[in-house]
Amino acid sequence: MKYLHIYSRLIIITMMLVVSSCAINPATGIPDLVFMSESDEIEKGKELHAKLIKSIPIYHDKKLNAYINKIGQKVVENSHRPNIEYHFTIIDAPDINAFALPGGYIYINRGLLTFLHSEAQLAAVLAHEVAHITARHVVKQDTARTSASTLTFLSVFTTGSLALGDATSLWSTAAVKGYGREMELQADGLAAEYLFNSGYAPQAMVEAIGVLKDQEKFSRYRAKEEGKRAKSYHGVFSTHPRNDIRLKEVVAKAGQFIDKKEDSDNKETYREHLEGMVYGINYEAMNKPKPIEKERYIHRKLGFSLLFPEKWQVTHSRKAIVGQPKNDTARLNLTIAINKGRLNPGNYLRSVTNVDLLLRSEDFSQYGMIGHTGIIKGINGKEDQRVAVIFQGSKAYLLVGEVFLPEKGVDYDTLFLKSIQSFRPERTPAKAKKSRTIHYVKANDNTRMDLLAKQMNLGVYSEQVLRLINGLYPRGEPKTGDWIKIIK
Repeated sequence: MKYLHIYSRLIIITMMLVVSSCAINPATGIPDLVFMSESDEIEKGKELHAKLIKSIPIYHDKKLNAYINKIGQKVVENSHRPNIEYHFTIIDAPDINAFALPGGYIYINRGLLTFLHSEAQLAAVLAHEVAHITARHVVKQDTARTSASTLTFLSVFTTGSLALGDATSLWSTAAVKGYGREMELQADGLAAEYLFNSGYAPQAMVEAIGVLKDQEKFSRYRAKEEGKRAKSYHGVFSTHPRNDIRLKEVVAKAGQFIDKKEDSDNKETYREHLEGMVYGINYEAMNKPKPIEKERYIHRKLGFSLLFPEKWQVTHSRKAIVGQPKNDTARLNLTIAINKGRLNPGNYLRSVTNVDLLLRSEDFSQYGMIGHTGIIKGINGKEDQRVAVIFQGSKAYLLVGEVFLPEKGVDYDTLFLKSIQSFRPERTPAKAKKSRTIHYVKANDNTRMDLLAKQMNLGVYSEQVLRLINGLYPRGEPKTGDWIKIIK
């Protein structure tokens, strides 16, 4: 009865929070269940952005960045939330991706720009991500995650079943990673409206999806050939095909009650800004010397480095790398193993530490690696331990931060986290390689994709990739006088 009474009170408190957490969605005008105010959303975005730009490469091309920002801000002006400040960033990666963080932070990969063919299509991709922010889909993700965490706690509390709690956590992870068909379709509809009001044809949304669906089709073909799992960008909108009737209806509706404006795709302007952009791996950026911090420990043989707290002494043995202050009040221990069981980082960390429930447990990713971190609660008067695992290929790097005699005013957990977040790969510069770049030429009567592909040598799938880059997948050919992209 005691537990039932406590459980009832928790349910009442939860219901009160639900009622108090309803806010009017600025894009739809419908009340939403969210646990984050707009000011908190913006602060969260700033925090995540600061972490993100430290762990991923940014493409430093002032002209192209200014152009992306100009188009993005144009879309924002015609959106439902033009009152918040938006930031547009190009990530220096050849993968096809774009995503949004809370509070107006939007990112687009250099690789995605390669496959678009007009300013209107670029605006469509940016508008789709803006729509996720205006409709507060990113915040709803956080609500889903928060709700799942609450359910996990209640499941463990009322049933004593860690297995049920873990299952709920898995659901939480899935909720955070994907928006789902309805949200994606809503983002498409809002994006089409923003496009129209910005002077672009809403049809550009369908065109952009067509470009991305071709890439997704090729990705599935390639994955099948190589026996791997196909990857796709969430806005490909794996939730609907390129000829989705509902999508076309949503796009058509965007301009139904709005005065007709002159549509513009600005292919020429897009071409001018894409000319000379890096294609594939940016070797110059990779080989650019990085300043080496004084406290950074570099292991050249295994290819990794990390920062230890200032003035800590580092010792290296065959079993471990250990950093600690001169007075031995604390220690950060790094050991290396192989992830033979192919566990995910969270399960691996719980397995090797022999702890079923980590406090402040969370997944993270940095410098192209994935990991998990948490706190092991100290018992019998001992201090808490900060633990983390980072996967680099098949290697698993286990970091354990321990405190023996805490000094007053020293935040040891912050020191440990800073070291964990500083862990990064250290590669030997590929000095012999030079980055390849995108250029435009006009097709003539003799231009054929298969012949061009052989000259350019874009890899095993050279012809398919060249067709994708030019919007001619799977068997199209350019007409005489058409502008086409080539790689030099």
